[in-house]
Amino acid sequence: MSGVTNRTVTDGEDDSRLDRWFKQHYPSLARGRLEKLLRTGQIRVDGGRVKAGHRLRAGQTVRVPPLGLETAAPAPARRLRSRDDTAGHQATAKLLADAVLYRDDAVLVINKPAGLPVQGGSGSPLHVDGALDGLRFGHGERPRLVHRLDKDTSGALVLARDAAAARWLTAAFRGQDAQKLYWAMVIGEPQPRQGQVDLPLAKRPGRAGEKMTVDHESGNRAISRYTVVENLAGKVSFVAMTPVTGRTHQLRVHMAEIGVPVLGDGKYGGKEAFLVGDGVSRKLHLHARRLRLCRPDGEVLDVSAPPLGHFAQSLAFFGFEQAAGDAAFARLFEVGV
Repeated sequence: MSGVTNRTVTDGEDDSRLDRWFKQHYPSLARGRLEKLLRTGQIRVDGGRVKAGHRLRAGQTVRVPPLGLETAAPAPARRLRSRDDTAGHQATAKLLADAVLYRDDAVLVINKPAGLPVQGGSGSPLHVDGALDGLRFGHGERPRLVHRLDKDTSGALVLARDAAAARWLTAAFRGQDAQKLYWAMVIGEPQPRQGQVDLPLAKRPGRAGEKMTVDHESGNRAISRYTVVENLAGKVSFVAMTPVTGRTHQLRVHMAEIGVPVLGDGKYGGKEAFLVGDGVSRKLHLHARRLRLCRPDGEVLDVSAPPLGHFAQSLAFFGFEQAAGDAAFARLFEVGV
């Protein structure tokens, strides 16, 4: 019989009922026993007691007590870890340890590189979640995910270093208390130059995988604010944005819907999301630049992630000023749109 384990809810399991999550992962666990484990607090989500009908959110941690079951179903789309995977996760942990932007006893903030998923998937053997054991820095608990960034989005990613921190951080992100500043380069120039996009989004299947689409009948409300930082001859703009709500791919879909797809976002912008010519990367140009939120003790956590790789190279190529991008924070949050 194994001991207590903590499992992270994946993106594909977002909004699943807890009882159905257990049925999927532990099919031989009887319903009556599940209810008893929940009543006695042996099963918890982010450290708190919950009921069988609790809706899970991606990034939450499910505490699973010793069950004494012979087998447990693996998480969907996750391979058994091979020796190569283990070595890969160790290398990823070292990469992320060098990318730490902020660390204290409760919080860890890293500058996630573009191309690295936060959680695993069918084509992603290496990811942040798989490397968290290597980011303890002498702390007893394994860091926990409290929010996520898209695989191809770079920038500030917050990790909780214990259960208490996971609770208040998760509440801050879910309650829209966290101020998140994103930088992007988009094709063309948004009109007006500063505004708000309010279009409901829903997830739809497709031949190339799931996509978010605007759905005025059954979509969830999604609001994004943006302001143009600089524009180059009407061809490409440096834009600062913030997602007021937190829907999947929200900023990318909203920019594409108003006719200015994020540079390199073929998924939502198609061929119009790319510039012809040398010197510009075809990768997604979206970066989580700054994160600001209030801690339970009243102190403010304010962390900025310097752009790296292709994003930094494109800023220099177009001659866009980072200082101007930082100045947009006041326009989006302190003054509003």
